[in-house]
Amino acid sequence: MSRIGKQEILIPAEVKVTQNGNTFTVTGPKGTLTKSFRDDIVITITDPAKDGASKTINLNIKRNDKFSKSLWGTYASHLKNMIAGVVTPYQKKLILEGVGFKSEIKGKELHFALGFSHPVIVKIPEGITATAEKNNITITGIDKELVGSFTAAIRSLKKPEPYKGKGMRYEDEVIRRKQGKKTV
Repeated sequence: MSRIGKQEILIPAEVKVTQNGNTFTVTGPKGTLTKSFRDDIVITITDPAKDGASKTINLNIKRNDKFSKSLWGTYASHLKNMIAGVVTPYQKKLILEGVGFKSEIKGKELHFALGFSHPVIVKIPEGITATAEKNNITITGIDKELVGSFTAAIRSLKKPEPYKGKGMRYEDEVIRRKQGKKTV
């Protein structure tokens, strides 16, 4: 049984959730998100009662098999993230450390100098805003999945190394340092 899937998801007053078959659209003050779900999970939106209660979303499994149970909590988390994202955008920060490493934004592209013989250019996808101040890169967007995957893709360009700590790391990430070679 999924603990996350069994919980009711409350819909805030400023958010509107619509269902069209297996496609859900969440509209809020920051934007609109749309996602399609498989029909293994029954998702119902309950209208508020006359006592002023807010709308809720309930999820139930259609079949009692392992695959449906695995999707139950996942779909509940996706819906919660969509509702939270249209109210307050998600934000991730990267720190670029190292002598000569630079980052800047030119139009809809991030330009990096990462110690290679060529500059590294990354296009910023639609729905994401990025800022680069000195060597701090901030990525913001309403889709949690898109923000996380784009940030991970940028970090993979120059992962932090354990000897000097050079590279790109998350703001709250701690790099375990190793001791270098000892000379006799």
